[in-house]
Amino acid sequence: MPRLPAAIPAALRDGDVVGVCAPAGRPPVDRFRRGLDRLSERFELRLGPVAEAALRGDPRPTASPAFLAADDRARAAELNALLADSDVRAVFAARGGYGVMRILPDLDPGPLVADPRPIVGFSDLTALLAWAELHGVRGVHGPVITQLGELPADDWAWLHRVLTSTAPIGRLPWTLGGAREGAPAEVRGRLVPANLTLAAALVGTPWQLDTADAILVVEEVGEAPYAIDRDLTQLGLAGALDRVRAAIVGDLTRCVEPTVGGDDDPAPARAVVLERLARWRIPTLTGAPVGHGQTNAALPFGAPAIVDLAEGVVEILAAAVS
Repeated sequence: MPRLPAAIPAALRDGDVVGVCAPAGRPPVDRFRRGLDRLSERFELRLGPVAEAALRGDPRPTASPAFLAADDRARAAELNALLADSDVRAVFAARGGYGVMRILPDLDPGPLVADPRPIVGFSDLTALLAWAELHGVRGVHGPVITQLGELPADDWAWLHRVLTSTAPIGRLPWTLGGAREGAPAEVRGRLVPANLTLAAALVGTPWQLDTADAILVVEEVGEAPYAIDRDLTQLGLAGALDRVRAAIVGDLTRCVEPTVGGDDDPAPARAVVLERLARWRIPTLTGAPVGHGQTNAALPFGAPAIVDLAEGVVEILAAAVS
């Protein structure tokens, strides 16, 4: 199924209702509560039943695998119900982990297409952002709720701006590494932020990321350099890197060999990413504050952007909302 032209969700206003679901793993109660407290500073919360049970600390249903918040039917039904609720103006995920791919076939895109609203998440939620874009709705690659309560105030303010401002986002307040002499003055493309493992896992499915003419932003957590190599090689051999115009590397958190002790040094994993992307002749910048690290800046999924490879700066030419 070809990707539909992007529909830009309506901007949120303070006091709007936002839905909270648990489409993947079960959130730790303390971190979940802290994130909800922060989200409730600006918005009214409406928790789905799976998320509500997790917040209460109810025993996890034994019929589902231990790494899931509930069985597939319950998690899909929760998300479908939030999307069918016209009061809900955005949907946030409690956490990532694993599980979203399992429910993609059971999701109903009709209410989202009829009334576009931003879905916010990253990591395992890459699959849900790809699902939404396939059906023509732009999502936001941004913090899950268990991360939100632990991020700097600036990240929360940035996410609020992304969800509420209709002005083009403009130049991002970062200077990225990897700039070099002889690089193109600028590269234009669609901004496609993604968890690398999920990007590779979606290959060959109906929800494979559309990376044609993309500025691909990748992040990862807990994967050894050889696994990162494998995923990028899979993407390349599948043709998913052929039309990527530029790449940006975000956080590579705890991406070390299992036998290596000491500090969480991302340099070996970063070197693998740069080597693999160079194999497909993709100009690449590094150091974006996106992913599982101490910051996670929200980015509109699929928005047009410009990357100045010589200066290491990124400009987003549209708003995430309208």
